[in-house]
Amino acid sequence: MIRLTRSQPVELLGEAPPRVLVAPVRSRANSWEDVADLSARAGVVLDGWQEIILEASLGERGDGLWAAKRVGVSVPRQNGKSQLMVARILAGVLLFEERKIVVSAHQADTARESFNKLIEILEADGNGWLMDRVRPNGIMNAINREAVKFRNGATVQFKARTGAGGRGFSSDCLMLDEAQRLKRSAWVSINSTMSAMPNPQVWLLGTPPTPEDEGEVFGSVREAASSGKSDGSAWAEWGADPASEEYAAAYSDLRDRKWSRAVEYVCWSANPAWNERINHEVVQGELETYSPDEFGLDRLGIWASDNGARRDISPKAYADTAVKVKPEGGAPGYAVAFSANGMRMALAGGIPVGDGAHVELIDRTDDGERGLGPLADWFAEKDDSGRPRWRKASQIVLSGQSGALTLKQLLLDRKVSARRIVVVNTAQYLQACGMLDDAFKAGTVTHLEDGQGPLDESVAVLVKDKRGGWESSTAEGDEVPGEAVSLAYWVARTAKQPRPAEGNGVIL
Repeated sequence: MIRLTRSQPVELLGEAPPRVLVAPVRSRANSWEDVADLSARAGVVLDGWQEIILEASLGERGDGLWAAKRVGVSVPRQNGKSQLMVARILAGVLLFEERKIVVSAHQADTARESFNKLIEILEADGNGWLMDRVRPNGIMNAINREAVKFRNGATVQFKARTGAGGRGFSSDCLMLDEAQRLKRSAWVSINSTMSAMPNPQVWLLGTPPTPEDEGEVFGSVREAASSGKSDGSAWAEWGADPASEEYAAAYSDLRDRKWSRAVEYVCWSANPAWNERINHEVVQGELETYSPDEFGLDRLGIWASDNGARRDISPKAYADTAVKVKPEGGAPGYAVAFSANGMRMALAGGIPVGDGAHVELIDRTDDGERGLGPLADWFAEKDDSGRPRWRKASQIVLSGQSGALTLKQLLLDRKVSARRIVVVNTAQYLQACGMLDDAFKAGTVTHLEDGQGPLDESVAVLVKDKRGGWESSTAEGDEVPGEAVSLAYWVARTAKQPRPAEGNGVIL
């Protein structure tokens, strides 16, 4: 992933590099430059990203066979996959002596679009040399039977997969467009027919599968190539990285469907033809009308399997603020946060340190109701001097309608001063979440490097909801420890410090 300042205009960045690029290592020769030259002669000047794919896919082994038996390309719509397919078709016919090339799409309309693209190139002004290579009456224009036959014996067929099973797909080069919709039953049949070919190459081109797509095949090809399990595959993928700082910076705007420079940057990173053929106003309209997940799949090229753990606090910011030893500071403030149902509860502490604060997660439980009494007892515990813990605290902050008022009463029952107890309102809670987020970005907060596992896991999935509060980006994640620490930071920064004799900076 390249790192550039977010103020850099994306039009000056050129093409985005692939997020994932895999190429077989067993290659002795590669004719990708010949393919690019042939395509340019036909009036199809390839983009740099298209040449990257050709170079990764067209390596030959020592025995003259393709090093990549399977080629996968995942890139958002309208970046130029059709142009890439035409370049590979022409090379197959005129350079590689392939006698049968099949272009397949999920629907007949898409297959015909590819056919029309090839015809457009063949019939373009200045391409008489190409048409001279087509047999007389060699262009078959019948619906669902589109084909081009060449004088050298090569045939290019265009087929829809719907209802076709694996019939008629045996070929030297098979190009499967809309690969995110390729059914496993069709894939099994296709591989059976291709197994009899001496040197076949199968291309799968598409976008990340939606929940409605049967994307298992496309995903398995991606996983086999990117994991290194397959040494006979090439894979090229453009898409935004959900774990990157750039995506984290854009996430709130993406969620709110708001166009911004940060959003434009991640769009650029996912679309290699962003500065060439993508209409930015149309993309802005997509952002404003699609759901965040739809926009992520369709325009940002994010696979659902990579999108499970979005986070607003970047891994780097969290790691950079970790310390091995708690710093010296003022009197501690405590915060207790409850989940909406009151079952999950977290206790955190914070002490003011200079212009910031140090925070720690003290405890977390899934048994919130039963834990309220012991927690109130913990605040009332006395030290060797006979002074209860709460007297050393600046404030005890409680958040969450399900448990906050009950815990407040239990604390009052144990003679905790009402002036030390604060049940925060919505505005204070949102302010606390925003303050912690800003503190991580500014480096004005510290937390322990070790012994904070539940907090580590919570921060890894914390994202802002529409109000500006914390929520988990995964169903399994827990935002409550992050909320407790946010409130602990807030109380450490805003609460009045007790008299020096009362506080000693000890959290636990």
